[in-house]
Amino acid sequence: MVVAKDPEYIVLDVAGVGYQVFVTPETLAHTSEERTVTLWTHLAVRETALDLYGFLKREDLVFFELLIGISGVGPKSALAILSLADVATLESAVREGDTTYLTKVSGIGAKSAKKIVLELSDKVGKGVEGQSLREDADTLDALTAMGYSVSEARDALKQVPKDIVGGNERLKYALKALAT
Repeated sequence: MVVAKDPEYIVLDVAGVGYQVFVTPETLAHTSEERTVTLWTHLAVRETALDLYGFLKREDLVFFELLIGISGVGPKSALAILSLADVATLESAVREGDTTYLTKVSGIGAKSAKKIVLELSDKVGKGVEGQSLREDADTLDALTAMGYSVSEARDALKQVPKDIVGGNERLKYALKALAT
């Protein structure tokens, strides 16, 4: 049962023991206090801490574990990457060699993003291609240039149906989502 929420984590009560579980904003949005939730978790063992990372979907956990398997990508960075877009979009970006999403994460520059794409390119599935990643990146850039935070822009873009194509059309829909 969720007993507390914070912008970066939730606290779960499991048989009377409270566990701090780091989650993505999407997972945070789909949980509420005093509700039971089932999460796929990863325990990151460090010299000074044992950190839990939780995900609503198994594919998010699998992608998270692929990311932290790359030298130089820690759990916090992997969680930040998963906060940018859904796994299908990130996998599509990797297949297309597009580093745009990855470089939006604090601490991941162009060199690190290229390394991530290179190391994951043979590991991601051959899923159905989603919307144009370039259009989404352009839309995110346009929204942030208009003064919206990256988080607000990302959330608005997630509300744009996949069948809406074209950068301008996706931007219009995202602006409508932000206005409501």
